[in-house]
Amino acid sequence: MNWPVKVLVVDDSAFSRRLLIDILKADPGIQVVGYARNGREALEKVASLQPQVVTLDLEMPVMDGLTTLKNLMASTPVAVIMLSAHTAAGAEVTIQALELGAVDFVLKPVKPGDIKDLARILPEKIKAAARVPLGRLCRGKPCREIIPAPFISPRRDSVEVVAIGTSTGGPAALQQILTALPGDLPAGIVIVQHMPPGFTGPLARRLNELAALEIREARAGDVVRPGLALIAPAGKQMLLERHAGSVRVQLAEEAEVPTLFKPSVDVLLLSVARIYGKRSLGVVLTGMGNDGVRGLKAIKELGGQVLAQDEETCIVYGMPRAAVEAGLADQVLPLPAIAGAIVSLVASRP
Repeated sequence: MNWPVKVLVVDDSAFSRRLLIDILKADPGIQVVGYARNGREALEKVASLQPQVVTLDLEMPVMDGLTTLKNLMASTPVAVIMLSAHTAAGAEVTIQALELGAVDFVLKPVKPGDIKDLARILPEKIKAAARVPLGRLCRGKPCREIIPAPFISPRRDSVEVVAIGTSTGGPAALQQILTALPGDLPAGIVIVQHMPPGFTGPLARRLNELAALEIREARAGDVVRPGLALIAPAGKQMLLERHAGSVRVQLAEEAEVPTLFKPSVDVLLLSVARIYGKRSLGVVLTGMGNDGVRGLKAIKELGGQVLAQDEETCIVYGMPRAAVEAGLADQVLPLPAIAGAIVSLVASRP
């Protein structure tokens, strides 16, 4: 890994370019090697300047961001951070960009406070993106084949719920896993994907189009049931509660446990452990940080099992690393084997 990280800024707005360049130049770990005003110019400058990371606006003349991304992934793979608008259309296109190989995205600032947030988040995401091996950036069609896990430990109790937590790189990982699961999976699935508000709905709709399972953004009162995957809505904390003989989703503005994230993997998993105990399966996928460790620990202490994605297939080996180093993972598996492991553990019987 070469430092400082070389970055190309691609945006048709002179104001946005200046803002991004000023933010990045303030970080000694980042070097802005140039800028481009549209996608066509970006393709030329990526080839000549060879940046490690590109910040790419979605809406541009001559060649838009999505078309530029497709061309980059096909000809000159490079880590890309998308700049997304705070709109429903912007969210839909951003989900497509993540599917095509963008590492992550940030929101364009719309008010003064957003600029401060961007200055804090963007350098961190660029440095994480620069560490991603180029071989993991090119996306093909999602793998729907279930590859058996190399080892499935015996179960005393069948799994009733699968709780998945992920962050950076998660949308593509979720797509690969969920599209490989059968529609009649005899367990409910609950998911936390770190995202800003407005993006988990489009993600759920896109995954639902591709998978045999029913997948949607969770609503308060939803029943956790077999064959249904519920994605926590961004901007809310999702937890589970038992009510009138069924387990239902509860959404809250704040969490009872300290957390930086909304939604938080820990918040969801702690409630999963409390309700399902040894019949719960925690799965931690690619992402920065250590959100989920407390929840996975609770699942393990009550007799449940934990799967972690391995370093070789993670976009960012942060959350799984934290689980592995804490001794919580029963199995550490490559992404293509995780769906098979889930099916085996859910299908096992006492």
